[in-house]
Amino acid sequence: MSVQRITVDPITRLEGHGKIEIFLNEGGDVEEAYFQVPELRGFERFCEGRRAEDLPQITTRICGVCPVAHHFASTKALDAAFNVEPPSAAKKLRELMYSAYYIYDHILHFYFLGSPDFVVGPDAPPAERNILGVIKKVGLDIAKEVIKHRAYGQKITAMIGGKATHPVCGLPGGISKVLTEEERQEIEGMVRSSLEFAKFSLKLFDDVVLKNKDYVNLILSDPYTLKTYYMGTVDENNKVNFYDGRVRIVDPEGREFAKFAPSDYLDVIEERVEPWTYAKLPYLKRVGWRGLKVGSESGIYRVGPLGRLNAAEGMATPLAQQEYERMYETLGGKPVHSTLAFHWARLIELLYATERALELVTDDEITSKDVRNMPGAPGEGVGIVEAARGTLIHHYVLDEEALVKRVNLIVATTNNHPAICMSIRDAARGLIHGGNVSDGLLNRVEMAFRAYDPCFACATHFAMGQMPLEVNIYDNNRELLRTLKR
Repeated sequence: MSVQRITVDPITRLEGHGKIEIFLNEGGDVEEAYFQVPELRGFERFCEGRRAEDLPQITTRICGVCPVAHHFASTKALDAAFNVEPPSAAKKLRELMYSAYYIYDHILHFYFLGSPDFVVGPDAPPAERNILGVIKKVGLDIAKEVIKHRAYGQKITAMIGGKATHPVCGLPGGISKVLTEEERQEIEGMVRSSLEFAKFSLKLFDDVVLKNKDYVNLILSDPYTLKTYYMGTVDENNKVNFYDGRVRIVDPEGREFAKFAPSDYLDVIEERVEPWTYAKLPYLKRVGWRGLKVGSESGIYRVGPLGRLNAAEGMATPLAQQEYERMYETLGGKPVHSTLAFHWARLIELLYATERALELVTDDEITSKDVRNMPGAPGEGVGIVEAARGTLIHHYVLDEEALVKRVNLIVATTNNHPAICMSIRDAARGLIHGGNVSDGLLNRVEMAFRAYDPCFACATHFAMGQMPLEVNIYDNNRELLRTLKR
């Protein structure tokens, strides 16, 4: 039987490097599709032997876009490893900075990486399907607001964390710097402005996407639907929380499957390795690995904005809760299995981040000087936070001299890796027929992974969409039949 092979390498508008291999049968339909991460980072190994207190700085280098997530997952792991509880004010400062990280990160993904597929259009020429195309559509004034509010999030991070990109404030048992009243007032102004911009972004999504019947049908279509379990961190009321709480998992019908403390994650999650990718494939231990399959019999789960909203019972702030209810009402009830709904969930989280930041920055305790408790003897600890892309786990084992013996990291995109593979496969099967392959169709396949905002190399986003793309189609004898380039 003749099989054609389509290679999309590199895939664009994400962090890191990845490629897609699509195999067509004799009829030109998709027989199978594979997603590969062809690079190895190795952070777990070269953290070994380091001083424990250095890890919050070392692990921020895993990612230039979400270093705050690694910084505080690492710091929380050291809190646990040194058996120390930070003061209340330190926790609030950490969470305030964490909310600022969400502000700049979610703005980045929506406007630079996700929205070109909707604002400009999924079938638009590649030269227009980028941030410049978005600016041309929405106007320069809105572009300036995007840049300004991303900068606000990073400035708040710098004011609390010491650096805008690789913060240095986290210490076992607390934080290294107090917030002055002058700084608090400046942050409050930036947060209030960001709250209004989050409202505007949701209105833009409403006008461009939700009022377009074709886009809503695309979101709800079978190629972009995946029924899985969902995971996210929740507070004591089962509401979404980015910084702290217990991790909750619901099944494909929305029923609670598990709820666990960070130290118990190994009882719930297992990791699998495959020879065709350097990224591991986690699954739920109790359900088991059934391959890349959907449904309650498969242990595959999803994290990130849609995962968090599906796993929780609501948002902890009023405006975000209203949008949360509207999303589920519009998309047919909870849980939502539509992969493209990650974009809407991300904007709801942006609104929540601004509301939560406003609560924290107006808290009387936020300028307290009591921001550090001294650590105890070294041991073992697990820190979990919700990175913008999903649940992030840092697990450290220290020796008696507080040197690192073992490290295990499960980053958000690793949690999503099996689901991303299935999303790409199902999109390819649903969209490519009869051997007809165009740049627009390939972009629609890429939209299946882009909704997750994956971070494969923990490197820089490709914002412009101008990466050189070459698709080679081979026959079963590996003879080149056709090449598409941009």
